[in-house]
Amino acid sequence: MASIKQRPNGTWRARYRDEMRREHSRHFRTKRDAQRWLDEVTSQVVTGMYVDPKAGAISLASYFADWSQRQVWAPTTVVAMKLTVEKCAFREVELRSIRRSHVEAWVKQMHAGGYAPGTIKTRVNNVRAVLRAAVRDRLIATDPSLGVTLPRMRKADMAMRIPTPEEVAAIMNAAEEWFRPFIAFCAFAGLRLGEAAAMQLPDVDFLHRQIRVRRQVQRKPGGLVDLRPPKYGSERDIPAPDELLNLLSDHIAKWKTFGADRWIFYGKNNEPPHQNTVHYWWKTTLQRAGVEGVRLHDLRHFYASGLIAAGCDVVTVQRALGHAKATTTLNTYSHLWPTADDRTRAATSTLVESVLRTFADSVRTDSPTSA
Repeated sequence: MASIKQRPNGTWRARYRDEMRREHSRHFRTKRDAQRWLDEVTSQVVTGMYVDPKAGAISLASYFADWSQRQVWAPTTVVAMKLTVEKCAFREVELRSIRRSHVEAWVKQMHAGGYAPGTIKTRVNNVRAVLRAAVRDRLIATDPSLGVTLPRMRKADMAMRIPTPEEVAAIMNAAEEWFRPFIAFCAFAGLRLGEAAAMQLPDVDFLHRQIRVRRQVQRKPGGLVDLRPPKYGSERDIPAPDELLNLLSDHIAKWKTFGADRWIFYGKNNEPPHQNTVHYWWKTTLQRAGVEGVRLHDLRHFYASGLIAAGCDVVTVQRALGHAKATTTLNTYSHLWPTADDRTRAATSTLVESVLRTFADSVRTDSPTSA
């Protein structure tokens, strides 16, 4: 219900009742302005974009403190989200007062502070999740972070570091014998650090020559072990070559397995190794191998590049890596797949080779035999 009425002082009072029957009113100098305001409100109601003008009178930080309690997050996500909001430049600004300029100024501040483009993107996306939740809760009409330009990230083919076979061989040779299979899981099965650390004896199916990825290790506050499904629910069975299975068999025979769950790798208290411990093992191994600039996660890229070079299609690589979508695989590794030009060039090369081989044979056959 809406109405416009002129007051004794000559101004025009426009008023309406929202879906909760609460009355809202504003005064305007002209009837046209009053009608325009009512039309805008009516349009918002019809399109489902209406928000109570008094809503959103809560800071971003206060809303996050309440909203985050209702979210089902992994411990690492909880830490990341809290850190983002604590570092957000407009965390104490009321939601209804946050403008795109606030987000742009924050991005500029992080960029000037030397933050990597990937870090800036992650933090903006984290805050965007909070703002979108506020939109769904009808505290604000739109997300003010939409359309904000972020620093350009490096192209995948320039940013990705794929170790060479020689580097992987040097790392394997320099690794302690008990750490070598861990490296092999990452380089020859594409496992993430947490997935390799969580491997148990039943996960290695020697009979069917498969590696079963069913869990990953994360750490709760206080260093407690937290076992969760793999990232993005990427449980999978990975075909394993005999060489990898032989390496694992020798490792298990020599170093045994520990705990009720029979961990293949273990750290303190016979529990799966902490990620900091694994990084220390990795750093020490690199120093002995004389290899620089290679992360443990780069072995996963090494595995993916090997599958692609062998002619595996996108879906095969996606399943082996445990990506939720094929688009994730393409966005990450599209530059490694042969292009149409590459395939045309290879096909033509085969044609040329077959013709020249036939030509050479005919020349040898037709040439006169020397006396």
